[in-house]
Amino acid sequence: MRHLRSGRKLGRTRSHRKATLSALSVSLIRHKKIRTTTAKAKEARSVVEKLITRAKRAVQREGDGKVKDVHARREVFAFLRDRDAVSTLFNEIAAKVATRPGGYTRVVKLGQRHGDGAEVSVLELVDYNVGQEKAAPKGKAKAKASAAPRKKTSKKETVEASTSKKKAEEKTSGAKSSEPESAPPETPAAKPKKRGAKQGE
Repeated sequence: MRHLRSGRKLGRTRSHRKATLSALSVSLIRHKKIRTTTAKAKEARSVVEKLITRAKRAVQREGDGKVKDVHARREVFAFLRDRDAVSTLFNEIAAKVATRPGGYTRVVKLGQRHGDGAEVSVLELVDYNVGQEKAAPKGKAKAKASAAPRKKTSKKETVEASTSKKKAEEKTSGAKSSEPESAPPETPAAKPKKRGAKQGE
């Protein structure tokens, strides 16, 4: 029995599990928000929070006038294996979470995945409210959608007006040309009349 055995195996060997958590951590640091299974999100959360704390403490020590903490960067790089992610973590994220005493990430459950029924969650950095920023434009889109029905009535009026103008133009062109034309009348011109008549009814 697995008494007092913390952590999840995630159906992987130790090396594969370490590589998976490293990849998830790099993705979270780059994109500030990732979507994965709940078990992987909870495991990655504990790993990422330790990395962020390590970076935050190193940056605080550097702020006291000391030289750059290369050792901390190398320790983080040994796990992440991505230079861009390490520089983003130390330069951008550590400065942003400097006043937060832990709890840098959150896991939001989304429900079950359709393919295999696995429970899916979003793992995101708390200080980067990516979801809330995207919600603001949706509110504007809803306001535009509510104004759309008014425009539909005006479109009908414009369609009716355009069909009546076309009819008037056809009558005037028919009166001007008294000579019979050898070409038969165009069929596309006849179809809009029928459509316009149906819309008017």
